[in-house]
Amino acid sequence: MSQDKETPMRLWGGRFESGPSETFQRFSWSLHFDRRLFAADILGSQAYARALARVGILEDAEAQAICAALAGIPEPPAGAPDEDIHTYVIRLLKEKTGQLADKIHTGRSRNEQVSLDTRLWLRGEIDRTTALLRGLMSALLDFAAPHTETVVAGYTHVRRAQPVTWAHYLLAYFEMFARDHERFLQARARVNLMPLGSGALAGSGFPVDRAGLAAELGFDGVTLNSMDVSADRDWALDYLSAASVSMLHLSRLAEDWIYYSSDEFGWLELGDGVTSGSSLMPQKKNPDSLELIRGKCGRVFGAYTSLFTTMKGLPMTYNRDMQEDKEPLFEAVDQLTVTLEMARGVVETTKLRPAPPRLAAEEGWVVATDLAEALSRSGVPFHQAHQLVGRLVLESVTQGRQPAGWSGEALHAFDPRFTPEMALLMNPEEGMRTRTAPGGTAPATVRAALAAARQRLESMS
Repeated sequence: MSQDKETPMRLWGGRFESGPSETFQRFSWSLHFDRRLFAADILGSQAYARALARVGILEDAEAQAICAALAGIPEPPAGAPDEDIHTYVIRLLKEKTGQLADKIHTGRSRNEQVSLDTRLWLRGEIDRTTALLRGLMSALLDFAAPHTETVVAGYTHVRRAQPVTWAHYLLAYFEMFARDHERFLQARARVNLMPLGSGALAGSGFPVDRAGLAAELGFDGVTLNSMDVSADRDWALDYLSAASVSMLHLSRLAEDWIYYSSDEFGWLELGDGVTSGSSLMPQKKNPDSLELIRGKCGRVFGAYTSLFTTMKGLPMTYNRDMQEDKEPLFEAVDQLTVTLEMARGVVETTKLRPAPPRLAAEEGWVVATDLAEALSRSGVPFHQAHQLVGRLVLESVTQGRQPAGWSGEALHAFDPRFTPEMALLMNPEEGMRTRTAPGGTAPATVRAALAAARQRLESMS
């Protein structure tokens, strides 16, 4: 039986003498964006039909007919005359099964159906996100492997600070993304609770097997309060929060590499496939991929802020404002997904030029802390050692003298508390080797950290 396209199907209406205005329909309908929940809606409706059969609302043959009809429904075409994905599915189901379709909503509210569909969809997206994160983390480890002894200048306040290895630097971002991975798994645990059986807010009036439904649909358990289900979008905010922090980390990496690949630094050579040229200036090789990674960060932050603001003043339980959850959620998923893919491509095609960062470490007095600590080990109180090395640096800057220009004898002549062997520390590699505590930048420690990171990554899969 066909549905008159001039009279769209609604899941409500008996209370009303007339239908919604055309303006209200345009304002409130959501099929143009919630259509991506189609597969989840079909899956959830099939499971619910089987649950209704188990409590006698549907006969087994009826449930089988509904499930078969649902499986044959195509994705909604452009211009489908339906309020949302749920009414589209029901309309097509009714065309295929007639009045039998009217039973599918027995005890089921669209409130819990929306929650179910979005949770099912988001669970899959989280799995895709974590897989993309692992791919990026693997690329970072591959980049780090040849550089456990490659010296670069580490920075604080965008000023040269202490020598580190390039591998140690990359492992810092590995740790950031490892925390992101953990946050997404924590979000997934809260997403992966089954809401069906909650009704509109007071619970189902039928003894549906909620635990059985949860097991069939791959959920870890069931939600515990029907009013909370109707009111809750915390699980979506959890995802958006994790996505925002992950984008923040991606943006910081992009910021670093935009600078490090510039002519002024010259540390990195970005691959041709992730850069672009100028329409006017023939010499340019612009880091557009990194700039777009940095730029897309704002869109994900905005998505989180949007839903957070929408939810902050809503009374219990469901309010139509909550329809505004999906577009920010979809936007964040889309932007994070493409950004993670792009970031991996950048990491895999970028090459380090070891000489410029080594020179930055040699010329920037990044060895000053190593000297102060050597004095402290020799018995000089650290505050005095700090002051003494500070005077040495001032003297050197005044004279235009680099660390390598100081011999052991010259150091001792500057102040007898410097012993001649301390001149070895003017080589940034020497002091770096002392930083053997777990988490430090000593090459041996970094090699161990790199091996441990690979093991951790394998355990995440």
